[in-house]
Amino acid sequence: MSFRLEYKKIRRTGLTAAFLAGGIIAAALPVINTAARPDTFTSMAGSPAAVLADANLQLISMLNLLLITAGACILYHIEYADNALQKMQSLPVRESGLFIGKCGILLPFFLMIILFETASLCFCGWHWLDAGKEELMEILQTLGFTLILTLPSAIIALVIASACRNMWTALGIGILCIFMATMLPTDNFIVSLFPYVLPFQILPGMETARVFHYCIASVCESAAACAAEIIYLKVRRLFA
Repeated sequence: MSFRLEYKKIRRTGLTAAFLAGGIIAAALPVINTAARPDTFTSMAGSPAAVLADANLQLISMLNLLLITAGACILYHIEYADNALQKMQSLPVRESGLFIGKCGILLPFFLMIILFETASLCFCGWHWLDAGKEELMEILQTLGFTLILTLPSAIIALVIASACRNMWTALGIGILCIFMATMLPTDNFIVSLFPYVLPFQILPGMETARVFHYCIASVCESAAACAAEIIYLKVRRLFA
């Protein structure tokens, strides 16, 4: 029931159109990039997944983070508009259920754009780099790895949006975190555990142990963000 209600809320917010447009733009970038200089890509050493990921994944991850941040701000802006959230606090409902509903809306939208990007990279690998079944599976694994590592930043974006009554404040904090992540070194393991740096990690060529550590870190950070939101909601309700 919560997810159905959340879907009704977003029908007129432009969220669906924003994610569709953003997903199409992100998916078009590898195609345009590869079509503009195919000889450069075909002469590069490495598997098709490694070549395409090195050339496109950093920009794709940044676009994904921007879309997620904007989406989280929109999802909570409709709750703060006209004091809707304040009115809901007087009802016998759990605010954590609202947060779960927002996650249930944002994460499928993010999965949608990941599917667009996967299809685009697979097409580039098949059309220009003669990628076979194994190479295409490696591309799928690369995007799946990116999906897992982006989960903490998606949940944190919702946590920030839920704490900021002003949508522009939450958006500014999210953009600041994204640009700070672009300035931090991704080769330092401790620094790369910053949630907004994780999505910039590239799977091809990475050691198996390091992949496992990043996945564990992503799950732990996601769980910690959810726990922080629950604690925040309880504290806010006490002082409301």
